[in-house]
Amino acid sequence: MPSPGALCLAAGGLVAAYLLGAIPFGYLAGRLRGIDVRTVGSGNIGATNVARALGRPWGIAVFLLDAGKGFAAAGPLTWMVLHFMTSALADGQFRNGLAPLYALAVSAGHNWPVFLGFRGGRGVATTAGALLALAWLPAVVGLATWAVMVAIFRYVSLASLVAALVTTGLCIALAVREGKLAATWPVWGLTAVLAVLIFVRHRANIGRLFRGEEPKIGAKKAGAGGQGSEAGDAGGTVDRNAVGASAAEDGK
Repeated sequence: MPSPGALCLAAGGLVAAYLLGAIPFGYLAGRLRGIDVRTVGSGNIGATNVARALGRPWGIAVFLLDAGKGFAAAGPLTWMVLHFMTSALADGQFRNGLAPLYALAVSAGHNWPVFLGFRGGRGVATTAGALLALAWLPAVVGLATWAVMVAIFRYVSLASLVAALVTTGLCIALAVREGKLAATWPVWGLTAVLAVLIFVRHRANIGRLFRGEEPKIGAKKAGAGGQGSEAGDAGGTVDRNAVGASAAEDGK
């Protein structure tokens, strides 16, 4: 059993992971351009809506930053906490469970950030970054699946949902193949929990997919005054009317 001091240190790391996830990079990117991304498009602070509102380069930057905070929580932050937790290092289950716990905390911070009234993104990029630190192979396969699905079907939301299932399935399959299902349950259990969160955060998107109303990447939306705007336009010009006509957030 870890000492009380070790538990306090672990709890402090948990709070730090949440606060790291709560940094709203999408919102901050919009403010740099003089726009509150919560008032345009889907109103989401994730990479997809940022790409619609500010242009593709901004969306890519936000995606990488959101993924980076997930990786930092599950990787370097966990390592630092364990480094100072010498009395707990002998407890294998405690060590194995700490990184998944921080990954869950950073994803929760992104989805429900205290700095924005607990209204955040969908958590796909942050989850991907955290899983890269925990289970790099399933994470890489999941990202590749996401890219292929977007390229073929042009639905970011559908790609995110399928990638979550593939990542979870592969993580469990590898644990079974290696005979480590019981030993690695914190990791594959985390992937299952995060997949459920991704589905929950995409409830509206799932409904639109079934109704055939989900917008595709690159689809032109009619804005005020008949002006059209491409959702993923790489240009830096922001068309508030056109962006405001975007039906909803596809993914992040």
